[in-house]
Amino acid sequence: MGTPSGRHVVFVTGAAGYVGCMLCERLLERADVEKVIALDKEPQPESLKGKTKLSWITANTADHDAWYDAVRAMQPTEVIHTAWQIRELYGDRAREWRWNVEGSRQVFAFAHETPSVERLVHFSTASGYGAYETNTFAHHFTEDEPLREEEYIYGIEKIQAERDLRALHEKSVQGGAPVPIVSIVRPAAITGPAGRFARIRFGLQAALAGELKGNLFYRLVSFLTSVIPATRTWVRQFIHEDDVVDIVMLLAFDVRVRHTYEVFNITPPGEPVYREQMGEITGKRVVVIPPWVVRIAFFTLWHLSRGVVPNGPGVWRFYCYPIVMDGTKLTRMYGYRYQFSSRDAFRYTDGRYVKCVPTSRQKPSPQRSF
Repeated sequence: MGTPSGRHVVFVTGAAGYVGCMLCERLLERADVEKVIALDKEPQPESLKGKTKLSWITANTADHDAWYDAVRAMQPTEVIHTAWQIRELYGDRAREWRWNVEGSRQVFAFAHETPSVERLVHFSTASGYGAYETNTFAHHFTEDEPLREEEYIYGIEKIQAERDLRALHEKSVQGGAPVPIVSIVRPAAITGPAGRFARIRFGLQAALAGELKGNLFYRLVSFLTSVIPATRTWVRQFIHEDDVVDIVMLLAFDVRVRHTYEVFNITPPGEPVYREQMGEITGKRVVVIPPWVVRIAFFTLWHLSRGVVPNGPGVWRFYCYPIVMDGTKLTRMYGYRYQFSSRDAFRYTDGRYVKCVPTSRQKPSPQRSF
């Protein structure tokens, strides 16, 4: 464990999801990858069907007996853990906790108990830093600062998963057991042509673009965002999906990666997207509102829609108060240069998945910022 071999068998959890599917597609294109083991509780995406190097398993990470032995027998060398029920299950936090936290424990244990595994990449979140009124635009959170979120269940669960992983890793090291290289990534909001046009999900960008269809509550949200309601302290950082995939490839395969356990904020340098730029980019008028209006609106939509609009307790703060991360650690340690700035990732439609963008909606960047 810990030293990359020339043979790569990669185990990807959450392979039917936005990021997981992109990673599988990229991995299958690599000549040095012999096999991709893909696991998800959801059906296999069309783009991954018929791939000779792919072994698909339909199972939940929390269901140990459904996948553990089968995956172990294929001797994976890398584990990439993206599986997560991001949208809170209305009235069923126990099941969500089992899927996310207990499922992650199973994946972490697998990576540390399986001798063939050399590296583990785990997806965490910027939400763990907590969106609080005391946050400022000037303060950029670094990886050594504490994770403070105490209400938003997604942030709470991700914090617990990180704690579990660190505890397991330290216990393994102290016990003298060989351990994989562990890399944790905390991404900014992920965007790009695949996410915006091929896999439309509920989110800020989809709402502002009027792409939430087929649901009464989604249409209501699109109506409410015919202008941009924003608090005075609202801001967002974005990372392009191509950068996310390339960073994972670096952490999973690059021979320079020799750390034992590291956490990386992944967000490009430069200015984030403030409300003024959001209005400029989307061509919409910005209406400044106080945080209490956001809180009431989110509470009402959450309960009226019974979770269809995924803005559970605590989410309102992330649309009111800033979380700005410092993403330079990855560049300092391994020289990674982001392809897109935060604003360009949000503004333009460039990238590997530009084919997903209708010709009338394509907006190529005149030049890359980085």
